[in-house]
Amino acid sequence: MSTNSTLTILFADVSGSTKLFELRGNVTAREIIAAVLAALIEVAHRHGGKLIKTIGDEIMCTFPSPVQGLLASTDMQRRMKSDMAFVQDNIGIRVGLHHGEALVEQSDVFGDAVNVAARMAAIAKRDQIVATASTALNITNAAGVRVRSIGTARVAGKLLPIEIVDVMWQEDVSHVTTVQRVVQFSKNKRVMLKLRFLDREFQIDELSDPFTLGREEGHSLTIESDWVSRDHAMIEWKKGHFILSDRSTNGSWVKIGNEELLVHRDAYPLRRTGTISLGQAHAAEDGNLLHFECGEA
Repeated sequence: MSTNSTLTILFADVSGSTKLFELRGNVTAREIIAAVLAALIEVAHRHGGKLIKTIGDEIMCTFPSPVQGLLASTDMQRRMKSDMAFVQDNIGIRVGLHHGEALVEQSDVFGDAVNVAARMAAIAKRDQIVATASTALNITNAAGVRVRSIGTARVAGKLLPIEIVDVMWQEDVSHVTTVQRVVQFSKNKRVMLKLRFLDREFQIDELSDPFTLGREEGHSLTIESDWVSRDHAMIEWKKGHFILSDRSTNGSWVKIGNEELLVHRDAYPLRRTGTISLGQAHAAEDGNLLHFECGEA
């Protein structure tokens, strides 16, 4: 049975978990991440939150009200910086949340509020909390929550960008550097990804909708080739990088300099300048390549 409910949805994930696995090994890294998630869940429960699910190094929780979710998010960040075990392992988290209508179905939650909250978490940087401005609209300083506007963000399925805020969790805001960096990043310097395919050019940034590639109509770029799957791949800004996510039958080849890598049913961060060949490895005279260049605008 499904019911509509107005909830605050919160996503929190461990920043830099891939590097943690490289440095500490699979077993130790998994134990550390499990301890982090257990701590985050404990904080959520203390603020009246409910754990919906864990997804790898990420948790999804719901709260009855925005203030509960916002206070939980700040306490999550403070917990990471006050627990010496996490400090020694240089653990950081990113948190995103949104208050809105969701569809509650058995033990899971779906709908617009979930999608928007997930987008907020994707925008957040390490040690940052990003929320929609509407979530913090009626929250006063008396509640102990302070926010700062960081502009707008685009969310898939919405025609217009939405206002977003940075939730300030540091005890001494005179030493806040993350907020200042984010404001400058969003207003003055934007990371851009330039794409070129034949005579067509595209530009996407950290606020753009995911850029989809495939053989069927309706994608951001449709490529008619027997090697290309109907729904081949997607490029989106996530965790501080433009990520190529392959979901094709034949895979995608990324070439940077003289190095070529096969990405098949996996994700890969795009850096610097290179080319992508969909469905087959780079050929010597292949003109059907997707050229990419990362830079600042």
